[in-house]
Amino acid sequence: MDLVVDGRGRAVWTGRRMRCALGRAGIVPARDKREGDGATPAGRWLMRAVLFRADRLGEIVTPLAARALSPDDGWCDDPADPEYNRPVRLPYRAHCERLWRADHVYDVIVPLGYNDDPAIPGRGSAIFLHVARPRFAPTAGCIALAPADLLALLREALPGSAVRVLAG
Repeated sequence: MDLVVDGRGRAVWTGRRMRCALGRAGIVPARDKREGDGATPAGRWLMRAVLFRADRLGEIVTPLAARALSPDDGWCDDPADPEYNRPVRLPYRAHCERLWRADHVYDVIVPLGYNDDPAIPGRGSAIFLHVARPRFAPTAGCIALAPADLLALLREALPGSAVRVLAG
Protein backbone atom coordinates (compact mmCIF):
# COMPACT_ATOMS: atom_id res chain seq x y z
CA MET A 1 0.00 0.00 0.00
CA ASP A 2 1.27 3.44 -0.92
CA LEU A 3 0.35 6.93 0.14
CA VAL A 4 0.36 8.75 -3.21
CA VAL A 5 1.24 12.45 -3.02
CA ASP A 6 1.14 15.08 -5.77
CA GLY A 7 2.59 18.56 -6.04
CA ARG A 8 -0.75 20.23 -5.33
CA GLY A 9 -0.87 19.12 -1.72
CA ARG A 10 -3.14 16.16 -2.30
CA ALA A 11 -2.61 12.67 -0.98
CA VAL A 12 -4.50 9.42 -1.48
CA TRP A 13 -4.34 6.37 0.81
CA THR A 14 -6.44 3.29 -0.08
CA GLY A 15 -8.91 5.47 -1.96
CA ARG A 16 -9.22 8.12 0.77
CA ARG A 17 -8.25 11.65 -0.21
CA MET A 18 -6.52 13.96 2.20
CA ARG A 19 -4.59 17.18 2.25
CA CYS A 20 -0.80 17.24 2.73
CA ALA A 21 2.06 19.70 2.99
CA LEU A 22 5.28 19.38 1.02
CA GLY A 23 8.66 21.09 0.97
CA ARG A 24 8.70 24.85 0.50
CA ALA A 25 10.69 24.38 -2.75
CA GLY A 26 8.20 21.87 -4.18
CA ILE A 27 9.00 18.45 -5.62
CA VAL A 28 12.32 17.74 -7.34
CA PRO A 29 13.71 14.60 -9.01
CA ALA A 30 15.58 12.58 -6.37
CA ARG A 31 18.82 12.97 -8.33
CA ASP A 32 18.56 16.76 -7.86
CA LYS A 33 17.78 16.72 -4.11
CA ARG A 34 20.38 18.48 -1.92
CA GLU A 35 20.76 18.94 1.83
CA GLY A 36 18.86 22.01 3.01
CA ASP A 37 17.19 22.85 -0.33
CA GLY A 38 13.66 22.63 1.10
CA ALA A 39 12.52 20.27 -1.67
CA THR A 40 10.60 17.02 -1.43
CA PRO A 41 12.22 14.25 -3.50
CA ALA A 42 10.06 12.51 -6.11
CA GLY A 43 10.01 8.72 -5.94
CA ARG A 44 8.76 5.84 -3.85
CA TRP A 45 10.07 5.84 -0.28
CA LEU A 46 9.43 2.97 2.14
CA MET A 47 7.98 3.72 5.56
CA ARG A 48 10.89 2.52 7.71
CA ALA A 49 9.37 2.76 11.21
CA VAL A 50 7.25 4.98 13.45
CA LEU A 51 8.63 7.29 16.13
CA PHE A 52 6.13 8.96 18.45
CA ARG A 53 5.66 11.08 21.56
CA ALA A 54 4.14 8.62 24.05
CA ASP A 55 3.84 11.42 26.61
CA ARG A 56 1.38 13.16 24.26
CA LEU A 57 -0.26 10.31 22.36
CA GLY A 58 0.08 7.17 24.44
CA GLU A 59 0.81 4.10 22.34
CA ILE A 60 0.48 4.14 18.54
CA VAL A 61 -1.55 1.41 16.87
CA THR A 62 0.35 0.25 13.79
CA PRO A 63 1.68 -2.96 12.26
CA LEU A 64 4.93 -1.08 11.54
CA ALA A 65 7.88 -1.15 13.93
CA ALA A 66 7.26 1.65 16.43
CA ARG A 67 9.31 3.28 19.19
CA ALA A 68 8.56 6.05 21.64
CA LEU A 69 10.78 9.11 21.32
CA SER A 70 12.84 10.45 24.19
CA PRO A 71 14.22 13.95 24.78
CA ASP A 72 17.70 12.89 23.62
CA ASP A 73 16.62 11.67 20.16
CA GLY A 74 18.10 13.46 17.17
CA TRP A 75 18.73 12.93 13.45
CA CYS A 76 22.13 13.73 11.96
CA ASP A 77 21.96 16.11 9.00
CA ASP A 78 25.68 16.89 8.74
CA PRO A 79 26.97 15.51 5.40
CA ALA A 80 30.52 15.35 6.80
CA ASP A 81 29.54 13.03 9.66
CA PRO A 82 29.58 9.21 9.33
CA GLU A 83 26.10 9.08 10.90
CA TYR A 84 24.61 11.35 8.21
CA ASN A 85 20.89 10.68 7.71
CA ARG A 86 20.72 8.40 10.74
CA PRO A 87 19.17 8.65 14.20
CA VAL A 88 21.56 9.78 16.95
CA ARG A 89 21.49 10.47 20.68
CA LEU A 90 21.86 14.07 21.85
CA PRO A 91 24.06 15.79 22.58
CA TYR A 92 25.89 14.76 19.43
CA ARG A 93 29.23 15.92 18.00
CA ALA A 94 27.84 17.00 14.60
CA HIS A 95 24.87 19.10 13.54
CA CYS A 96 21.57 17.30 13.89
CA GLU A 97 17.87 17.89 14.17
CA ARG A 98 16.20 17.52 17.57
CA LEU A 99 13.23 15.13 17.31
CA TRP A 100 11.72 16.01 20.73
CA ARG A 101 10.04 19.33 19.94
CA ALA A 102 7.84 21.82 21.77
CA ASP A 103 5.42 22.01 18.83
CA HIS A 104 3.43 18.99 17.67
CA VAL A 105 5.01 18.52 14.24
CA TYR A 106 7.09 15.54 15.40
CA ASP A 107 4.52 13.96 17.71
CA VAL A 108 4.51 11.21 15.06
CA ILE A 109 7.41 10.72 12.65
CA VAL A 110 7.78 8.09 9.95
CA PRO A 111 11.35 8.10 8.61
CA LEU A 112 11.18 7.38 4.89
CA GLY A 113 13.65 5.27 2.95
CA TYR A 114 15.14 8.20 1.09
CA ASN A 115 18.96 8.37 0.79
CA ASP A 116 19.50 5.82 3.53
CA ASP A 117 20.77 2.64 1.88
CA PRO A 118 23.46 3.86 1.66
CA ALA A 119 23.28 7.52 2.70
CA ILE A 120 25.10 9.70 0.17
CA PRO A 121 26.49 12.81 1.86
CA GLY A 122 24.74 16.00 0.79
CA ARG A 123 21.84 14.34 -1.05
CA GLY A 124 19.32 15.15 1.69
CA SER A 125 18.44 13.79 5.09
CA ALA A 126 15.52 13.45 7.48
CA ILE A 127 12.79 13.05 4.87
CA PHE A 128 9.89 12.15 7.13
CA LEU A 129 6.15 11.68 7.02
CA HIS A 130 4.98 13.75 10.00
CA VAL A 131 2.22 15.95 11.45
CA ALA A 132 1.33 19.06 9.45
CA ARG A 133 1.72 22.56 10.84
CA PRO A 134 -1.36 24.76 11.14
CA ARG A 135 -2.84 25.63 7.74
CA PHE A 136 -0.51 23.03 6.16
CA ALA A 137 2.46 25.39 6.04
CA PRO A 138 5.31 24.05 3.87
CA THR A 139 7.89 21.69 5.32
CA ALA A 140 11.68 21.59 4.89
CA GLY A 141 11.25 18.69 2.42
CA CYS A 142 9.05 16.23 4.31
CA ILE A 143 5.46 15.18 3.68
CA ALA A 144 3.02 16.23 6.41
CA LEU A 145 -0.57 15.17 7.12
CA ALA A 146 -3.28 16.17 9.57
CA PRO A 147 -2.81 14.21 12.82
CA ALA A 148 -6.02 12.18 12.39
CA ASP A 149 -5.11 11.25 8.81
CA LEU A 150 -1.59 10.22 9.80
CA LEU A 151 -2.78 8.06 12.70
CA ALA A 152 -5.47 6.41 10.52
CA LEU A 153 -2.88 5.65 7.83
CA LEU A 154 -0.52 4.12 10.39
CA ARG A 155 -3.22 1.79 11.70
CA GLU A 156 -3.39 0.26 8.19
CA ALA A 157 0.20 0.56 6.95
CA LEU A 158 2.06 -2.70 6.55
CA PRO A 159 5.76 -3.49 6.24
CA GLY A 160 6.51 -2.56 2.64
CA SER A 161 4.10 0.40 2.63
CA ALA A 162 5.58 3.52 1.10
CA VAL A 163 5.03 7.15 0.24
CA ARG A 164 5.04 7.72 -3.51
CA VAL A 165 5.77 11.35 -4.40
CA LEU A 166 4.75 12.13 -7.95
CA ALA A 167 6.92 14.44 -10.04
CA GLY A 168 5.25 17.32 -11.85
